[in-house]
Amino acid sequence: MEQARAQWRSLGLGDGELAVYEALLGPAQHDSRAALARSVGMTAHQVAAALAHLLERGFVHPAPAEARLPTAVSPATAIRNQIHLRRAQLLGASSDLETLTASVDRLAAEVLGRAAPPQRTGIETVSDGRAIADRVAALLASAQSEVNLLDRPPYAASASDGMPAPLAVTDLVERGVRVRVVVDRAGLEFPGRARGLGELAEQGVEIRVAPDLPTKLITVDRQVTLLPPTDAADPTQAALVVNDALLGNALVPLFEEIWQRALPIGLSGTETVTDGDGELLTMLASGLKDEAIARRLDVHVHTVRRRISRLMSDLSAETRFQAGIQAMRRGWLAP
Repeated sequence: MEQARAQWRSLGLGDGELAVYEALLGPAQHDSRAALARSVGMTAHQVAAALAHLLERGFVHPAPAEARLPTAVSPATAIRNQIHLRRAQLLGASSDLETLTASVDRLAAEVLGRAAPPQRTGIETVSDGRAIADRVAALLASAQSEVNLLDRPPYAASASDGMPAPLAVTDLVERGVRVRVVVDRAGLEFPGRARGLGELAEQGVEIRVAPDLPTKLITVDRQVTLLPPTDAADPTQAALVVNDALLGNALVPLFEEIWQRALPIGLSGTETVTDGDGELLTMLASGLKDEAIARRLDVHVHTVRRRISRLMSDLSAETRFQAGIQAMRRGWLAP
Protein backbone atom coordinates (compact mmCIF):
# COMPACT_ATOMS: atom_id res chain seq x y z
CA MET A 1 0.00 0.00 0.00
CA GLU A 2 2.80 2.40 0.91
CA GLN A 3 4.62 1.58 -2.31
CA ALA A 4 1.49 2.40 -4.32
CA ARG A 5 1.12 5.72 -2.52
CA ALA A 6 4.76 6.51 -3.29
CA GLN A 7 4.14 5.81 -6.96
CA TRP A 8 1.09 8.10 -6.97
CA ARG A 9 3.19 10.79 -5.30
CA SER A 10 5.77 10.38 -8.08
CA LEU A 11 2.92 11.12 -10.50
CA GLY A 12 2.17 14.32 -8.58
CA LEU A 13 -0.83 13.19 -6.50
CA GLY A 14 -0.74 13.48 -2.72
CA ASP A 15 -3.19 11.78 -0.36
CA GLY A 16 -5.78 14.54 -0.73
CA GLU A 17 -5.71 14.64 -4.54
CA LEU A 18 -5.79 10.84 -4.69
CA ALA A 19 -8.84 10.70 -2.36
CA VAL A 20 -10.74 13.20 -4.52
CA TYR A 21 -9.73 11.35 -7.71
CA GLU A 22 -10.89 7.99 -6.31
CA ALA A 23 -14.20 9.59 -5.23
CA LEU A 24 -14.78 10.89 -8.78
CA LEU A 25 -14.03 7.42 -10.15
CA GLY A 26 -16.37 5.70 -7.66
CA PRO A 27 -20.04 4.79 -8.17
CA ALA A 28 -21.38 7.47 -5.82
CA GLN A 29 -22.84 10.52 -7.53
CA HIS A 30 -21.90 13.90 -6.09
CA ASP A 31 -24.16 16.74 -7.10
CA SER A 32 -21.90 19.48 -5.76
CA ARG A 33 -18.41 20.23 -4.51
CA ALA A 34 -19.80 20.44 -1.02
CA ALA A 35 -21.15 16.89 -1.28
CA LEU A 36 -17.81 15.71 -2.63
CA ALA A 37 -16.03 17.42 0.25
CA ARG A 38 -18.26 15.69 2.80
CA SER A 39 -17.65 12.27 1.23
CA VAL A 40 -13.85 12.57 1.42
CA GLY A 41 -13.73 14.39 4.75
CA MET A 42 -12.14 17.55 3.40
CA THR A 43 -13.08 21.23 3.38
CA ALA A 44 -14.52 22.87 0.28
CA HIS A 45 -11.30 24.88 -0.12
CA GLN A 46 -9.18 21.70 0.03
CA VAL A 47 -11.40 20.01 -2.56
CA ALA A 48 -11.20 23.03 -4.88
CA ALA A 49 -7.39 22.98 -4.66
CA ALA A 50 -7.30 19.23 -5.26
CA LEU A 51 -9.56 19.50 -8.34
CA ALA A 52 -7.38 22.27 -9.76
CA HIS A 53 -4.28 20.10 -9.26
CA LEU A 54 -5.98 17.07 -10.86
CA LEU A 55 -6.95 19.17 -13.86
CA GLU A 56 -3.40 20.49 -14.22
CA ARG A 57 -2.02 16.93 -14.09
CA GLY A 58 -4.54 15.60 -16.62
CA PHE A 59 -6.47 13.32 -14.26
CA VAL A 60 -9.84 15.05 -14.81
CA HIS A 61 -11.63 16.67 -17.73
CA PRO A 62 -12.56 20.35 -17.36
CA ALA A 63 -15.99 20.89 -15.73
CA PRO A 64 -18.66 21.94 -18.25
CA ALA A 65 -19.89 24.68 -15.89
CA GLU A 66 -18.71 26.46 -12.75
CA ALA A 67 -21.15 24.68 -10.48
CA ARG A 68 -20.59 21.22 -11.95
CA LEU A 69 -17.92 18.71 -10.97
CA PRO A 70 -15.30 17.60 -13.50
CA THR A 71 -15.32 14.02 -14.76
CA ALA A 72 -12.38 11.76 -14.09
CA VAL A 73 -10.02 10.57 -16.85
CA SER A 74 -9.52 6.79 -16.75
CA PRO A 75 -6.48 5.90 -14.62
CA ALA A 76 -4.68 4.00 -17.41
CA THR A 77 -5.01 6.93 -19.81
CA ALA A 78 -4.01 9.52 -17.22
CA ILE A 79 -1.00 7.53 -16.03
CA ARG A 80 0.24 6.84 -19.57
CA ASN A 81 -0.10 10.53 -20.38
CA GLN A 82 1.99 11.35 -17.33
CA ILE A 83 4.62 8.80 -18.36
CA HIS A 84 4.80 10.27 -21.88
CA LEU A 85 5.07 13.76 -20.43
CA ARG A 86 7.79 12.67 -17.99
CA ARG A 87 9.69 10.93 -20.80
CA ALA A 88 9.52 14.07 -22.94
CA GLN A 89 10.79 16.15 -20.04
CA LEU A 90 13.69 13.73 -19.46
CA LEU A 91 14.59 13.76 -23.15
CA GLY A 92 14.51 17.55 -23.11
CA ALA A 93 16.71 17.65 -20.02
CA SER A 94 19.12 15.16 -21.61
CA SER A 95 19.30 17.31 -24.75
CA ASP A 96 19.98 20.38 -22.63
CA LEU A 97 22.76 18.53 -20.81
CA GLU A 98 24.36 17.48 -24.11
CA THR A 99 24.22 21.06 -25.36
CA LEU A 100 25.71 22.30 -22.10
CA THR A 101 28.46 19.68 -22.22
CA ALA A 102 29.39 20.77 -25.75
CA SER A 103 29.50 24.38 -24.58
CA VAL A 104 31.64 23.90 -21.46
CA ASP A 105 34.86 25.21 -22.97
CA ARG A 106 33.17 28.15 -24.71
CA LEU A 107 31.25 29.22 -21.59
CA ALA A 108 34.38 28.87 -19.44
CA ALA A 109 36.36 30.98 -21.89
CA GLU A 110 33.66 33.66 -21.98
CA VAL A 111 33.40 33.97 -18.21
CA LEU A 112 37.17 33.99 -17.80
CA GLY A 113 37.37 36.68 -20.45
CA ARG A 114 34.80 38.83 -18.66
CA ALA A 115 36.40 38.18 -15.26
CA ALA A 116 39.87 39.21 -16.43
CA PRO A 117 40.72 42.71 -15.19
CA PRO A 118 40.87 45.35 -17.92
CA GLN A 119 44.38 46.20 -19.04
CA ARG A 120 45.01 49.68 -20.38
CA THR A 121 48.11 48.57 -22.26
CA GLY A 122 46.55 45.34 -23.51
CA ILE A 123 49.20 43.29 -21.72
CA GLU A 124 48.30 41.05 -18.79
CA THR A 125 50.65 39.14 -16.50
CA VAL A 126 49.49 35.72 -15.33
CA SER A 127 51.43 34.12 -12.48
CA ASP A 128 51.27 30.63 -10.93
CA GLY A 129 51.40 27.44 -12.95
CA ARG A 130 47.75 26.53 -12.39
CA ALA A 131 46.52 29.97 -13.41
CA ILE A 132 48.67 29.86 -16.54
CA ALA A 133 47.36 26.40 -17.46
CA ASP A 134 43.76 27.56 -16.95
CA ARG A 135 44.35 30.63 -19.11
CA VAL A 136 45.91 28.56 -21.90
CA ALA A 137 42.94 26.16 -21.80
CA ALA A 138 40.48 29.07 -21.91
CA LEU A 139 42.26 30.72 -24.84
CA LEU A 140 42.34 27.48 -26.82
CA ALA A 141 38.67 26.87 -26.08
CA SER A 142 37.77 30.35 -27.32
CA ALA A 143 39.43 29.84 -30.73
CA GLN A 144 37.12 30.31 -33.69
CA SER A 145 39.35 29.92 -36.76
CA GLU A 146 43.07 29.59 -36.05
CA VAL A 147 45.57 28.60 -33.36
CA ASN A 148 49.35 28.88 -33.89
CA LEU A 149 51.98 27.62 -31.45
CA LEU A 150 55.74 27.80 -31.06
CA ASP A 151 56.73 24.85 -28.90
CA ARG A 152 60.15 24.49 -27.28
CA PRO A 153 61.72 23.11 -24.08
CA PRO A 154 61.72 23.35 -21.14
CA TYR A 155 58.14 22.18 -20.65
CA ALA A 156 55.63 22.08 -17.85
CA ALA A 157 56.03 18.30 -17.70
CA SER A 158 53.63 15.59 -16.61
CA ALA A 159 56.39 12.95 -16.47
CA SER A 160 59.56 12.75 -14.44
CA ASP A 161 61.71 12.70 -17.58
CA GLY A 162 60.41 16.11 -18.67
CA MET A 163 58.11 14.77 -21.40
CA PRO A 164 55.72 17.62 -22.29
CA ALA A 165 52.08 17.29 -21.38
CA PRO A 166 50.03 17.39 -24.61
CA LEU A 167 47.77 20.35 -25.28
CA ALA A 168 44.14 19.59 -26.17
CA VAL A 169 44.26 20.68 -29.81
CA THR A 170 42.73 17.77 -31.69
CA ASP A 171 39.25 18.78 -30.53
CA LEU A 172 39.90 22.19 -32.08
CA VAL A 173 40.65 20.54 -35.43
CA GLU A 174 37.45 18.51 -35.13
CA ARG A 175 35.39 21.70 -34.89
CA GLY A 176 37.11 23.32 -37.85
CA VAL A 177 39.89 25.37 -36.24
CA ARG A 178 43.19 25.35 -38.12
CA VAL A 179 46.02 24.41 -35.74
CA ARG A 180 49.67 24.97 -36.72
CA VAL A 181 52.58 24.04 -34.46
CA VAL A 182 56.29 24.64 -34.91
CA VAL A 183 58.28 22.34 -32.60
CA ASP A 184 61.85 23.12 -31.63
CA ARG A 185 64.23 20.40 -32.81
CA ALA A 186 65.29 19.84 -29.19
CA GLY A 187 61.71 18.90 -28.38
CA LEU A 188 62.14 15.67 -30.36
CA GLU A 189 64.76 14.42 -27.90
CA PHE A 190 62.09 12.81 -25.72
CA PRO A 191 61.51 9.11 -26.54
CA GLY A 192 58.31 8.66 -28.52
CA ARG A 193 57.78 12.41 -29.09
CA ALA A 194 58.30 12.19 -32.86
CA ARG A 195 55.78 9.35 -33.07
CA GLY A 196 53.29 11.32 -30.98
CA LEU A 197 53.67 14.38 -33.18
CA GLY A 198 53.18 12.20 -36.25
CA GLU A 199 49.92 10.92 -34.78
CA LEU A 200 48.77 14.51 -34.18
CA ALA A 201 49.59 15.29 -37.81
CA GLU A 202 47.45 12.36 -38.92
CA GLN A 203 44.56 13.90 -36.96
CA GLY A 204 44.84 17.18 -38.84
CA VAL A 205 47.28 19.22 -36.75
CA GLU A 206 49.83 20.90 -39.04
CA ILE A 207 53.29 20.41 -37.52
CA ARG A 208 56.73 21.61 -38.55
CA VAL A 209 60.17 21.47 -36.96
CA ALA A 210 62.74 24.27 -36.69
CA PRO A 211 65.97 24.74 -34.72
CA ASP A 212 66.48 27.26 -31.94
CA LEU A 213 63.02 28.76 -31.62
CA PRO A 214 63.30 32.22 -30.00
CA THR A 215 60.33 31.84 -27.66
CA LYS A 216 57.26 29.88 -26.73
CA LEU A 217 54.11 31.39 -28.17
CA ILE A 218 50.39 30.75 -28.59
CA THR A 219 48.26 32.95 -30.85
CA VAL A 220 44.49 32.63 -31.10
CA ASP A 221 42.58 33.99 -34.10
CA ARG A 222 45.46 36.48 -34.68
CA GLN A 223 43.99 38.62 -31.89
CA VAL A 224 45.37 37.29 -28.61
CA THR A 225 48.89 36.03 -27.99
CA LEU A 226 50.11 34.22 -24.89
CA LEU A 227 53.83 34.06 -24.16
CA PRO A 228 54.37 31.17 -21.71
CA PRO A 229 57.21 31.29 -19.19
CA THR A 230 60.60 30.61 -20.76
CA ASP A 231 61.43 28.30 -17.85
CA ALA A 232 58.38 26.31 -16.81
CA ALA A 233 60.27 24.83 -13.84
CA ASP A 234 60.82 28.26 -12.26
CA PRO A 235 57.84 29.03 -9.95
CA THR A 236 58.57 32.77 -10.14
CA GLN A 237 58.12 32.88 -13.91
CA ALA A 238 54.97 34.46 -15.34
CA ALA A 239 53.12 34.35 -18.66
CA LEU A 240 52.13 37.39 -20.71
CA VAL A 241 48.77 37.69 -22.46
CA VAL A 242 49.05 40.28 -25.22
CA ASN A 243 46.11 42.10 -26.80
CA ASP A 244 48.08 45.20 -27.78
CA ALA A 245 47.95 45.81 -31.56
CA LEU A 246 51.60 46.84 -31.91
CA LEU A 247 52.91 43.74 -30.17
CA GLY A 248 50.34 41.54 -31.89
CA ASN A 249 51.44 42.86 -35.27
CA ALA A 250 54.98 41.80 -34.43
CA LEU A 251 54.27 38.41 -32.86
CA VAL A 252 51.96 37.07 -35.56
CA PRO A 253 54.46 37.82 -38.37
CA LEU A 254 57.16 36.24 -36.20
CA PHE A 255 55.26 32.97 -36.22
CA GLU A 256 54.65 33.16 -39.97
CA GLU A 257 58.33 33.72 -40.69
CA ILE A 258 59.35 30.76 -38.53
CA TRP A 259 56.60 28.63 -40.09
CA GLN A 260 57.88 29.31 -43.60
CA ARG A 261 61.43 28.28 -42.65
CA ALA A 262 60.41 25.16 -40.70
CA LEU A 263 60.38 21.62 -42.09
CA PRO A 264 57.06 19.74 -42.14
CA ILE A 265 56.54 16.43 -40.42
CA GLY A 266 53.74 13.92 -40.65
CA LEU A 267 52.81 11.63 -43.51
CA SER A 268 50.46 12.82 -46.22
CA GLY A 269 49.43 9.33 -47.28
CA THR A 270 49.91 9.87 -51.03
CA GLU A 271 52.35 6.93 -51.10
CA THR A 272 52.64 3.91 -48.88
CA VAL A 273 55.32 4.22 -46.23
CA THR A 274 55.62 2.33 -42.97
CA ASP A 275 55.04 4.04 -39.63
CA GLY A 276 58.63 3.23 -38.67
CA ASP A 277 60.03 4.86 -41.81
CA GLY A 278 57.72 7.82 -41.32
CA GLU A 279 59.02 8.36 -37.80
CA LEU A 280 62.61 7.96 -39.02
CA LEU A 281 62.03 10.51 -41.80
CA THR A 282 60.51 12.92 -39.31
CA MET A 283 63.56 12.77 -37.07
CA LEU A 284 65.90 12.84 -40.07
CA ALA A 285 64.18 15.95 -41.43
CA SER A 286 64.45 17.61 -38.03
CA GLY A 287 68.24 17.25 -38.13
CA LEU A 288 68.75 14.69 -35.36
CA LYS A 289 72.06 12.81 -35.44
CA ASP A 290 72.22 9.05 -35.95
CA GLU A 291 73.01 8.41 -32.29
CA ALA A 292 70.04 10.51 -31.09
CA ILE A 293 67.71 8.75 -33.55
CA ALA A 294 68.97 5.36 -32.33
CA ARG A 295 68.19 6.33 -28.72
CA ARG A 296 64.73 7.53 -29.66
CA LEU A 297 63.96 4.33 -31.61
CA ASP A 298 65.73 2.13 -29.03
CA VAL A 299 67.82 0.40 -31.69
CA HIS A 300 71.55 0.19 -32.44
CA VAL A 301 73.06 3.09 -34.36
CA HIS A 302 74.15 0.69 -37.12
CA THR A 303 70.51 -0.29 -37.61
CA VAL A 304 69.58 3.38 -37.99
CA ARG A 305 72.32 3.91 -40.57
CA ARG A 306 71.23 0.86 -42.58
CA ARG A 307 67.63 2.10 -42.61
CA ILE A 308 68.75 5.59 -43.63
CA SER A 309 70.87 4.13 -46.44
CA ARG A 310 67.90 2.09 -47.65
CA LEU A 311 65.61 5.13 -47.58
CA MET A 312 68.18 7.22 -49.46
CA SER A 313 68.43 4.47 -52.05
CA ASP A 314 64.64 4.25 -52.37
CA LEU A 315 64.51 8.02 -52.80
CA SER A 316 67.46 8.13 -55.23
CA ALA A 317 69.15 10.66 -52.94
CA GLU A 318 72.87 11.19 -52.45
CA THR A 319 72.54 13.32 -49.30
CA ARG A 320 70.16 13.45 -46.38
CA PHE A 321 68.96 16.87 -47.48
CA GLN A 322 68.09 15.44 -50.89
CA ALA A 323 66.32 12.56 -49.15
CA GLY A 324 64.14 15.03 -47.24
CA ILE A 325 63.28 16.93 -50.43
CA GLN A 326 62.45 13.73 -52.30
CA ALA A 327 60.33 12.47 -49.40
CA MET A 328 58.30 15.71 -49.51
CA ARG A 329 57.92 15.50 -53.31
CA ARG A 330 56.69 11.92 -53.07
CA GLY A 331 54.23 12.86 -50.36
CA TRP A 332 56.02 10.88 -47.65
CA LEU A 333 56.13 14.07 -45.58
CA ALA A 334 53.28 16.54 -45.37
CA PRO A 335 53.72 19.61 -47.60
